[in-house]
Amino acid sequence: MSDNTRTSEGLARGLRVIKALRGKTLNGVSNGELAKALGESPATINRCLNTLVAEGFAMKLETGRYALSVAMLQIAQAHADEMGRTMNRVNELTQRVAAGSRQ
Repeated sequence: MSDNTRTSEGLARGLRVIKALRGKTLNGVSNGELAKALGESPATINRCLNTLVAEGFAMKLETGRYALSVAMLQIAQAHADEMGRTMNRVNELTQRVAAGSRQ
C-alpha cells in the first residue's frame, strides 16, 4: 500500500478479531485470550466484539466466550459453494474440450 492510502484502524482491528475467531466456532475464545493474542487491551477487544455482535458477524456463547456467528459461517459457506460450482463448470468445459480434441 502507498503511504497516502487511507485505512480504518478500527475496521482493521475488527477484521483481526474475526481472523482470531477462525476455527473457534464450537468453544469460542474469551475476551482476554483475544486481547493477549492480538496485543490489544481487553477494553479495545470488548468494543470490537460488541460491534461484531451488533453487526451479526460474531456471537457471545452461553459460556461468555465469543465465536463467529451463523451469519458469518453462512457467508463462508456461500463462498465455498460458489467455488464448488465454478470448479464444476471448469471441469465440465475441460472435459468437453478434451473430448473435442480426440475427434
